[in-house]
Amino acid sequence: MSEVFEGYERQYCELSANLSKKCTAAGALAGEQKKQKLSDVRAGVEDAEALIRKMDLEARSLQPNVKAVLLAKLREYKSDLNNLKSEVKRIASGNLNAAARDELLESGMADTRTASADQRSRLMMTTERLNQSGDRIKDSRRTMLETEELGVSILQDLHSQRLALLHANNTLHGVDDNIGKSKKILTAISRRMSRNKWIIGTIIAVLIIAIALVLYFKLAK
Repeated sequence: MSEVFEGYERQYCELSANLSKKCTAAGALAGEQKKQKLSDVRAGVEDAEALIRKMDLEARSLQPNVKAVLLAKLREYKSDLNNLKSEVKRIASGNLNAAARDELLESGMADTRTASADQRSRLMMTTERLNQSGDRIKDSRRTMLETEELGVSILQDLHSQRLALLHANNTLHGVDDNIGKSKKILTAISRRMSRNKWIIGTIIAVLIIAIALVLYFKLAK
């Protein structure tokens, strides 16, 4: 809820209550006193209209969910102000005879008090509902922030796990490369051993043949 709007709202409620009292007092007066009192009431009504405009501008500058709540409250205040204007016009245009005027004033003041009481009651109920809606909005926003923080934490954990998996993958690639190199070395050693066997076998065969020839020539003599 906007603190600026709440400040204008308090000023309007105080001014509206004061204007209602002045209207009631003006209805019981006559002559110059009545004119002076009505002049004060009209000035107050202008101030109230200025506050209404300020509240309207402030409400329309807020977020959509808050704006809708404040504009609903503002409609109640505009209706209350219209009732005050009607009461001022009714008092100002009273040209009836004294008895009829007193009767009408008494009836009008009773109706005004009743209407004002009903209006105040509706305004209080509306304000209470709007405050409850504001509390629910705050709770929803707090839950959203907590959910967002949890999501960020999960993403950070997933990122850490991804880095660990990439490191393990790189390590496995290194081990695989080392195994491949070792396999090539072992293959080369195996081939070299086979070649050496053939060489040694050939040497042994040559030596046997040489020994056989030597023995043959000796025996032939």
